[in-house]
Amino acid sequence: MATPTLTPARTTSAITLASGSTPSEVTGVPFGVYSSDRYFLSGASDQVAYTYKKLGGDILDIELTETQVYTSYEEAVLEYSYILNIHQSKNILSNVLGNSTGSFDHDGQIKAGEALSGSNINLKFPRFELTYAKRVASGMSSEAGAGGDRTIYSASFDTKTNKQDYDLQTVISASSTDSGESFYDKVGNKRINITRVYYKTPHAMWRFYGYYGGLNTVGNLSNYGQYSDDSTFEIIPAWQNKLQAMAFEDSIWTRNSHYSYEIRNNKVKIYPTPVDSSPDRLWVEFFVQEDAWEDAGDRQSGADGINNLNTLPFENLPYQNINAIGKQWIRRFALSLSKEMLGYVRSKFGSIPIPGESVTLNGTDLITQAQAEQDKLREELKGVLDELTYAKLAERDATTFANVNKAQERLTYPSPVVVG
Repeated sequence: MATPTLTPARTTSAITLASGSTPSEVTGVPFGVYSSDRYFLSGASDQVAYTYKKLGGDILDIELTETQVYTSYEEAVLEYSYILNIHQSKNILSNVLGNSTGSFDHDGQIKAGEALSGSNINLKFPRFELTYAKRVASGMSSEAGAGGDRTIYSASFDTKTNKQDYDLQTVISASSTDSGESFYDKVGNKRINITRVYYKTPHAMWRFYGYYGGLNTVGNLSNYGQYSDDSTFEIIPAWQNKLQAMAFEDSIWTRNSHYSYEIRNNKVKIYPTPVDSSPDRLWVEFFVQEDAWEDAGDRQSGADGINNLNTLPFENLPYQNINAIGKQWIRRFALSLSKEMLGYVRSKFGSIPIPGESVTLNGTDLITQAQAEQDKLREELKGVLDELTYAKLAERDATTFANVNKAQERLTYPSPVVVG
């Protein structure tokens, strides 16, 4: 029997990687985050020639398409952006908690039309503001009654002759239905927290300069030669006047009230029992417990802002802001991704039979090598970035300054020459 003459339709693989590409041919990338960036298109097209050479396209067919290389390149850029954004998040998160955030599209970009869209926050160097520490300090100040951002409301109620007990919860809850009150619709069935109980009399500060109140008690704590303060004056610093006035006012506030009280379960008992409705009205200051994530409508405290890594307004890094260091990492990572793709393609067939023999493909080896390379590249980049956090840079600067000071201590300077 005569040997048949084989006439195959093709003598090469149906799909093989071209030896090069042009920016205009870069299409079909999955996300298209950088498709409008001409620099990215140039980088992706150059990656085709780089991949062709590195994987031996001159010797053996590479069963990939150019689009797969473009996809690998895009993924490499996005991976680089991801790692850099994580690094910058570690640097600044504690300083930007509560700051403005945004809504993001499926690519991770801030939606068009929002305030921070296109502002590239992840490329900025923010001020050091101790935002988290300030929030903690503010909460502690509120509890201590020394400031903070808690809203303190004021209310009053009329006293009645021979009545000692008043239910402040009931009084204030009833008043909260009045739209004219500052705490309108704030109380409901929420428990109020009383911080101060007081009543008002004519202001005592006028005594500081008149009505003989200064004689032998205030001013510079002398009798001014037996003259009262409103006839003879000694010039003293304003701060001393203010401190003395505060001490005088505090003395009156503490010692001259004649009334006291106790509160149990928001029910106040007045001592002694009011007589003839004197004092005729008592005032209380209080706050209403609110959920920790509620934000006041008249002043934003950041409850609706950045609260963790997820709400940082970080978009994908602009391709043109990635320098030569980053570009080289991207090329290497994209090559390993292409190698992994090629491994999966070749793994579909363990071997290809040919007349009298078979060809074994190296798909599994390619996958293993590619994944190891990707892990190594990630660790390499993360390791470098971990050494470049702001905290690490500060430590390095401190070490440098200390070493310079030690060197300066050992330097011998020539004595000055004095010409006389």
